Amino acid sequence: MLEAMKTMAQRSVMERLVLFVNHVISAEPMALDKLRPHAGRQVLIELDGWPALLPPVGPFAFRVTPAGLIEWSDEASAATAAVPDLRVAIAAGNPAALLTRMVTGERPKITVSGDAAFAGDLDWLIDNLRWDAQDDLARFVGDGPARELSRFGRFVSGAVREAARTLRDLAPRGPGAAPEPPPGAR
Repeated sequence: MLEAMKTMAQRSVMERLVLFVNHVISAEPMALDKLRPHAGRQVLIELDGWPALLPPVGPFAFRVTPAGLIEWSDEASAATAAVPDLRVAIAAGNPAALLTRMVTGERPKITVSGDAAFAGDLDWLIDNLRWDAQDDLARFVGDGPARELSRFGRFVSGAVREAARTLRDLAPRGPGAAPEPPPGAR
């Protein structure tokens, strides 16, 4: 029963994630132009070194549509995709450190293998594609309130990023290791 609930929750989360990513991609014509030539190609994302004590996660397979958007392939098709066009392995041996890196805006450690042109275009998307939350909010509440809500959101996200950096810097780096001094304190 728990496995069925996990599968249902994972499907629901992935479908919404794909909708959100496609919303962001479709708002940027250059992103669509970068992805269209890769229609039909598949990228497989794996969490490398995921702790065995935690429930297994992934792999996640995504395919580029002819429109330049992405579609999620469920686990069954991910398992049958013996040779994806691009394989991305994210170092996830320490999920807390991975989450902290992502919150602070740092890229996680990844290993990429496969089509270099496809990898280059996906890298461009990661570096240049951003969600314009203020524009989406303005559709519902108007420009003035959206601007203020966006400003408050930037303040909160900055505070969360700074707190995550502080926690990361205070955390020991290994058994018996002392925390690294902040940059410039050496």
